[in-house]
This record gives sequence, structure tokens and C-alpha cells, in this order.
Amino acid sequence: MADSKVEKRALNIKRIRLEREKAVFMKLGAKIRAYFFTGILVTAPVAITLYMAYKFIIWIDRLVNQLLPPQYKFDAILPFTIPGLGLVILVLALILVGMFAAGFLGKFFLRLGEWIVYKVPLISSIYSVLKQIFETFFSTKTQAFSKVVMLEYPRKGIWILGFVSSELKGEVKDKFDQEMLNIFIPTTPNPTSGFLIFVPKKDTIELDMKVEDGIKFVISGGLVEPENMPRKKK
Repeated sequence: MADSKVEKRALNIKRIRLEREKAVFMKLGAKIRAYFFTGILVTAPVAITLYMAYKFIIWIDRLVNQLLPPQYKFDAILPFTIPGLGLVILVLALILVGMFAAGFLGKFFLRLGEWIVYKVPLISSIYSVLKQIFETFFSTKTQAFSKVVMLEYPRKGIWILGFVSSELKGEVKDKFDQEMLNIFIPTTPNPTSGFLIFVPKKDTIELDMKVEDGIKFVISGGLVEPENMPRKKK
């Protein structure tokens, strides 16, 4: 009888020890799994960005090398390849084109070329849209959007992010008896498409976030949220 109790007690001790060892290994496995996913979150964005930058540089190098005369190609001049040489040449070429376009002769040929392009029915529409987009995003004189706001859309209780382009002016402003804002509502994940709405200024909540942070917020579908994004006022 005593031997049976001792044996049973030994089995319980062994079972408890196995359960503890199992719990330790489970905790260790959970930590290793957490470290693994943390490593992915840390390295993946950097690795993908560097890979895309490398591929872009190589693509530019090949494109520029194909456009050069045979006697000036990279492999004809250099015994080895230099990644990024084509990108440097492209940047220098664009700077020279910009310098030429800023001069009197360059402006003349630019107006002449635009006049010819605007005479072509379909090409003129595409060129006009692309020109407005590039002038909006690359102009140093004006900013495309001034601030980020929240407003209730498409109905009360549902809030959406919008970008203020300017205060309403001209004929449209005369139709309202209160201060209105031109607000661009972007789509996700492509913020270059969307629609324009006219909203009373009192119905919007201005945010402290930068326009760039707001665009990132829209592109990511809410995954990349600025830490200092204010909450909606109650």
C-alpha cells in the first residue's frame, strides 16, 4: 500500500515536471516566433526599398545606355560597370534641358511644341492632364494642398479624410452665404484619383498632421497612421 502511494506520488511529480517543461518550451517557442516576425517587420521594408531602388537604377542605366551612341556606351568606354552611372547622366541631362527651357530660345521651342501637341485631338487631352499633374506635384511656388481635415461623408456619423486645396472663390462662392472650402477626397490606395466637394468650413475638423502624412495614411488604407493624429472633437 505504501509502495503504491510512493509510485503514484512519483508519477504526479513526473507529470508536473513534464507540464512545466512543456510550458517553458511553449513560451520559448512563442518568443522565438515573436522575434522572427519582428525581424521581418524590421528588415522587409528596408530590403524591399533597397531592392526596388537597385532595380530602378539598373533599369535607368540600361535605358540610358541604349539611348547613347555606340561609341559612348558604358561597355565601350569602361572595362567595368558602375551602377547608377546612367541615373547620374539622366539627372545631368534633365538639368541641362531645364536650363535650356528656362532661356528665351527654349521657351520659344517649348511653346511651339505645345502648340503642335494641342492641335492633335487625343494627344492634347493626355498631355494637358499629365502637365497639370506634374506641375501640381513638382511646382516650388505653390503647394497642392494646404491642410488635412476630417468631415462627415457620405452621411452623418461616418468620417472621412480630405485635403483642403483652397478657400472657395469666384462664381461658385457667390452661391453660398457662408465660408466654404474646396476639399479633395482621395481614394485608397491611389490618392491621385478622387473627387472635389464644397464643404462649409464649420463642418470640418482641421488636423495637425502634415499633408504628406495624410497621403501616406490614405495610401496604406489606414495601416500607417500618424501618431499625433488628433481625435474627433465631441
